[in-house]
Amino acid sequence: MDLDVVLLARIQFAFTVAFHIIFPSFTIGLSAWIATLLVIWRRTGDERYRTIARFWTKVFAVSFAMGVVSGIVLSYQFGTNWSHFSYVVGNVVSPLIGYEVLTAFFLEATFLGIMLFGWNRVPPWLHVMSACFVAIGTLMSAFWILSANSWMQFPTGHVVRDGIAYPEDWLKIIFSPTFPFRLAHMGIAAYLTTSFVILAIGARYILAGTHPKYSGIMLKMGLGMAIVLAPLQAFIGDQSGLAVRDHQPVKLAAIEGHWEADAPGPVPLVLFAIPNEKEERNDFEIAVPYLGSLLLTHSLTGSYPGLKAVAPEDRPPLWGPFYGFRLMVGIGFLMIFVAFWGAFRWWRGDLLQARRFLRVASYMWPAGFIAVLSGWIVTEVGRQPWVVTGLLRTGDAASPVSAAVVLTSLILFVIVYGIVFSFGIYYMNRLLHRGPEEPAEAEDVEGVGSRPLAGVGPAGSEAYRG
Repeated sequence: MDLDVVLLARIQFAFTVAFHIIFPSFTIGLSAWIATLLVIWRRTGDERYRTIARFWTKVFAVSFAMGVVSGIVLSYQFGTNWSHFSYVVGNVVSPLIGYEVLTAFFLEATFLGIMLFGWNRVPPWLHVMSACFVAIGTLMSAFWILSANSWMQFPTGHVVRDGIAYPEDWLKIIFSPTFPFRLAHMGIAAYLTTSFVILAIGARYILAGTHPKYSGIMLKMGLGMAIVLAPLQAFIGDQSGLAVRDHQPVKLAAIEGHWEADAPGPVPLVLFAIPNEKEERNDFEIAVPYLGSLLLTHSLTGSYPGLKAVAPEDRPPLWGPFYGFRLMVGIGFLMIFVAFWGAFRWWRGDLLQARRFLRVASYMWPAGFIAVLSGWIVTEVGRQPWVVTGLLRTGDAASPVSAAVVLTSLILFVIVYGIVFSFGIYYMNRLLHRGPEEPAEAEDVEGVGSRPLAGVGPAGSEAYRG
């Protein structure tokens, strides 16, 4: 059996980036929340906020470490599996990734040590400031990575000479048309992901009757963010969809399962179907008349190009954008429902006693991660068959290596990731199960003054104790 080297390389990159994106989507929001807790502690003097921040910093350390490890692997794949991609567009993409290292990662690395180990070793103002800079650094990292990816979605500000892309206007490259709303969409997704994790953990502690001094704070702060961000994300998502309509019409047609090239409106909104790419139609379609036109053109009779407007070889596989989008939107509406339900119980004054709501909330922790992964599938599969739209096809970007080499490395990745990340997630789960420690317990375990700190991440003595 002949193996397709391009397909194997795509599977390998998809596998590694799917692992990686889970951790930044958590640490971006978690670092901001830790910084918020420490600022509240400094302003109020309430030690409960410092204790909660100390607890979640341990979780952040493990997640951040796994994110860094999985991110380094992605950079190497540009050279090993996608060397022609680096050759054609490296003049544009490489500086953007380099800026991420120089501005965001260096900022995080500079202050991360103080944030992790400076609890009793540096002045409180410096420790709080370090947490704030780490939060800023994680968001800056998302800025540069999304800038590079947005340029690949809709490249601008460059010139092509002899098949090679050269930068011409860096502002147009950095702020390509799809970038602003994609950055806002991803940033809010990260904060929502963290909000629902914190909400779920707080709910679980309340249901179990543990950590009563801290569980209510976690529940209310996580819910408060969800109440604000969940509906806001729906608006930002709509605006991002309009940008896709204007600049990536083929992707939009794949997302909506819209086939007709130039049919006049109105266009229905397809709620569910089985896209039949061979027959160029949808099977078992369930659609709402007029709603597609209203949402995508803000007119009851508007229309937009369908998949038949381009040749079959220029269309993306429909399974990813079509089903991924519906899963992402479905989870988004579920988040809005849970947030508003919690707001109602909060308004009624019985939030901490609403056991039915607490049980539902306790199972909401994976919702953000699933939505982020679904959105990534929509974005990346919907861009196919291009790795850089209109400039470089995915099939032309691969390295001249054998399929056996790529398959071997893919198998090794699966094994190593399965072992390493299983231990990391297991340790993180132990931290969450243990919960925040009372200040006296923390002093007994972690020490004060010049004694070593423990339990703050992979380098702490808690890790060595298992």
